Amino acid sequence: MQRVINQVIELLKWPAALFMLVSLPALFQSLAWFKFMQLKYFAMFGGFFIYFISKSMSDASLKANMQILAHELTHAFFALLTFHKVKSIKLAEDDSGGSMSFEGEGNWLIVVAPYFFPLFAFFLMLFVPLLGHFIPALLINAIIGYLLAYHLDTVASQIHDKQTDFAKVSAKFCWMFLPGANLWVIGFLLAFNSKQWLGVQQYQKLVFWLMDKNWQYVKNLIF
Repeated sequence: MQRVINQVIELLKWPAALFMLVSLPALFQSLAWFKFMQLKYFAMFGGFFIYFISKSMSDASLKANMQILAHELTHAFFALLTFHKVKSIKLAEDDSGGSMSFEGEGNWLIVVAPYFFPLFAFFLMLFVPLLGHFIPALLINAIIGYLLAYHLDTVASQIHDKQTDFAKVSAKFCWMFLPGANLWVIGFLLAFNSKQWLGVQQYQKLVFWLMDKNWQYVKNLIF
């Protein structure tokens, strides 16, 4: 099973990169559809800014370790999703990085997952239907904003010339795939902040509608 899944994922590598590249205009256009003047978005942006305030007050070593741990846990999560047994997760003592080992050959999705997938925000989204009975909605909105800021800060801090993960899948692929993938994630979190999973579903339909509209425009322009 693991081998079949890896082969399918590898076949989808460049189509996925091309799809993310082509979807960029629609993803930017989709931001105009959000009603940011609603109270739930003010709470979300409040959580977003609280993250950066708390970051400036926190210990640099602790912050680096948390980001590295989130990075390696995301590698591990996608390894498990694609039927790879995780053997170990290690953090360097000097806060310079970490490593995650697993059984099997792996695939590009495991490699690039930490650079677009917000692991902590994803698990929050899974538990929100339950948490909503105990935690005020605006507090959940603020936590979503906090975790979005955490994800973006972590990704930004780990994109650099010496990043070995990019060499494994090729820099060209990363530049094609990651901008669109991160914009999808931002859109999903904004939509979830508005209407939870129904909002995510509506947002996905919106992006595909915008992509089709853009394609029709380009086709009419050319032909």
